[in-house]
Amino acid sequence: MKKEKINTITGWIALVLSLFIASAWAFWGAIENFHEGWYFDSFLKNIGLMFIQYASPMLLFILLTLLAIRKNKLGAVLYIVLGIIIYTQVNIRNLFFLTPFFLFALLFWFGNIKNKKLAYRLIIFIPLIIYAGFSIAPAIKVSGRVNDGDFGARTVEGNGVTLEWAPAGPGFPERGTDWYEAMRICSHLSEDGTQVMDSVQNIWRLPTVEEVIRSLTRHNKNCGGRLDPETGNPVYDITPDKETPLWNPNSMVIYWWTSTEVDSTKAYIIVYDGKIWPKNKNNGPAYRGFRAVKAIRH
Repeated sequence: MKKEKINTITGWIALVLSLFIASAWAFWGAIENFHEGWYFDSFLKNIGLMFIQYASPMLLFILLTLLAIRKNKLGAVLYIVLGIIIYTQVNIRNLFFLTPFFLFALLFWFGNIKNKKLAYRLIIFIPLIIYAGFSIAPAIKVSGRVNDGDFGARTVEGNGVTLEWAPAGPGFPERGTDWYEAMRICSHLSEDGTQVMDSVQNIWRLPTVEEVIRSLTRHNKNCGGRLDPETGNPVYDITPDKETPLWNPNSMVIYWWTSTEVDSTKAYIIVYDGKIWPKNKNNGPAYRGFRAVKAIRH
């Protein structure tokens, strides 16, 4: 086989692999943008967050591949540089992580794509079509969320559960914390839920998994949530969403801690769409918060 043909095949292999990676990032970005992102009340801020956090990996791979198609050796060098930057700056210390970047660099260095116009169209349009296509359904769902703007204390009657949920503030924060801090804050909350007292009050607490499941709503209707007795997983008549009266659609928080423990190191969190996951109690990212509850006094 002639060297020119080998170089052409090598170039197209590099393009296909790059296209796969860019498309995978497109799928991830479209889904996550509307799952954990798109929480600002400003359209421009949401668009900015989308490009900075969720579309940027796809766009970066598209740009690198475009450069590699035009100038294969320059593209190869940039792939290596990108891999090293991510390895050193994103706190990834697994050398296996660098393998794809060096593979792309090697393939593009020796590869050659003659039909550049076709290659340009493929690497630009396929990931963008994937991103746009998988954004449609979640965008429609997010645009229809109920937000009555009332983030004060709310009494919510669930299917078999009636609780008062804390107002926005220390018992319903806009940023996350770990489980231990959430438990401490709840136990020290004042009667009205607006202050953290110096001494233990034991008025408020974290809700249990089942209490949240039975209280979740969508479009102001209870979702009919309950725990499946056989699997222990939640099931719903209607899939919940990030809506009032329980959730703040304009907060980055998409998970809540519950008081239900898995063991001494893990407790359950619940997602706004009703899924539950065991998580390390010491881990408190910004998107994992809580909302304190208390019993209704008659």
